[in-house]
Amino acid sequence: MKRTNIFLAGTALALALVGAPAMAQTGGKPVETSAPNAKDQKPAFTGQTRAAQPAEMPQIATEVVAEGLPHIWSMEFLPDGRMLVTAKEGAMHIIKDGKPGPAIEGVPKVLSAGQGGLLDVALAPDYETSGMIFFSFSEEREDGNGTSVASAKLVANDDGGGKLENVKVIFQQMPSYDGNKHFGSRLTFGPNNELYVTVGERSDPEPRVQAQDLKSGLGKVFRIDMDGKALPDNPFVDQAEARPEIWSYGHRNLQSAALDGNGRLWTVEHGPKGGDELNRPEAGKNYGWPEVTYGVEYSGGKVGDGITEKAQTEQPVYYWDPVIGPSGMAFYDGDAIPEWKGAFLVGGLVTQGVVVLHMDGDKVSHEEHVPLKARIRDVKVGPDGAVYAVTETRSGSSTIVKLTKA
Repeated sequence: MKRTNIFLAGTALALALVGAPAMAQTGGKPVETSAPNAKDQKPAFTGQTRAAQPAEMPQIATEVVAEGLPHIWSMEFLPDGRMLVTAKEGAMHIIKDGKPGPAIEGVPKVLSAGQGGLLDVALAPDYETSGMIFFSFSEEREDGNGTSVASAKLVANDDGGGKLENVKVIFQQMPSYDGNKHFGSRLTFGPNNELYVTVGERSDPEPRVQAQDLKSGLGKVFRIDMDGKALPDNPFVDQAEARPEIWSYGHRNLQSAALDGNGRLWTVEHGPKGGDELNRPEAGKNYGWPEVTYGVEYSGGKVGDGITEKAQTEQPVYYWDPVIGPSGMAFYDGDAIPEWKGAFLVGGLVTQGVVVLHMDGDKVSHEEHVPLKARIRDVKVGPDGAVYAVTETRSGSSTIVKLTKA
């Protein structure tokens, strides 16, 4: 294992040692000092963006615990401490002692072109007795493709691999669309075994407006039971033509989700050029996209009318311009890094590190970055209280890095 105070993804298989401390920023100032893409936009309230860094930040040591992996999209800890990972191309592996076992049999075919692939994985709340897992993937269909959720029983074998039994697609994002972007997707179980499913709005101008349409499943957070059915207290379950599984709407592309210490769902979604958002999605509420947003189009032009506020839509708790490129999210309630207690940890694809959001109630009080010099696809807190970050490279390989207090 390689251990240092910071790491650099020098090749697909190794991390080069450098001598700089992991926490090089000066406390008290915002991490982001570059000009925003949307220069004329102003936050709706103080502290909605560019929060100051904490006055004191921990030195973080990093250790590569697995390398030379395929392009990993998500990771989940099994009860015995092994890691279950999904590979974008469509394989699932169990990692033990830093090495992936054989591909698990029975994973359904996935569409891995563009941003598609085998996406998130979550253990059922009763996994220790049932062995059930849930996973999301981009599914090819006769009329296009879309994000789907499947359940299965994971049966491991003595060779470090295993198989999926009784695989069943329990939920499909509809309508299908013939594209390869903005599938989402994260899976998060709530305190009452409800399953939150986050998806994207498929990016292109034609489908993305459906994020505002309750008849469509694009750009939504869904809330379903373990059979894929809408829960009876969902906000639109009795509204004609609305999809009953919808929990909240007006989202762009949600690739980060986690519960806080009170069991409430929080998400971070990809914005346009500027406009990544932290939200606490609530039942029936509209989060604006694409009618209301911070940031601009990738071309530099306005998104829609270029407005950032509207009475019928919710303001983000926090936003970033320039963006962090969020993927993966965890709530830190461990003891190994006490300075992070009660903070959200978000993977940064663009910022190439872990973004730490310190909270004061439901507001961001401080933001710090742990620079890892690699795209971070997923973040998890291990049973040991350490933080584990999944890196990815454009060439398609991944490592898993353990973060502890130095």
